[in-house]
Amino acid sequence: MAPRMDDVMRLCCEISAHDQITVAVKNSTKGALVAGGTAFVGGLLGGPPGIAVGGCVGGLLGSWLTSGQFRPLPQILMELPANQQKLLYDQVASVLGNMDWMDAAQLVALVLGNATLQQQVTAALLSFITKELRAEVKYQD
Repeated sequence: MAPRMDDVMRLCCEISAHDQITVAVKNSTKGALVAGGTAFVGGLLGGPPGIAVGGCVGGLLGSWLTSGQFRPLPQILMELPANQQKLLYDQVASVLGNMDWMDAAQLVALVLGNATLQQQVTAALLSFITKELRAEVKYQD
């Protein structure tokens, strides 16, 4: 991996660890389908009250099915294939513009020291996660 791409990946890992972001990549769709499906079945069996009951039961069931499936975002980022890492690098590099840094530690310090830049990098990271990976994002309490 190119040094600059490696630095940006480390920056993304640091920011997501700092914000305690976790992500569910594959099972968020399953949870949504379960919740919607049980609301539909509840509606067929019980009319409008059945939709409400089915939605509640389906929401709880969908939540239970996906619980524990959230993983820390830094772990997911380091497991990305090279082509997706390149896409993420391109998005974050466009935010960083022509900023110059010597190593990953300096880049992390520069970005975390600038609240606006940190928000922009976080927004680019979350945009990548939701659009490219189609993942559900959750912040730790």
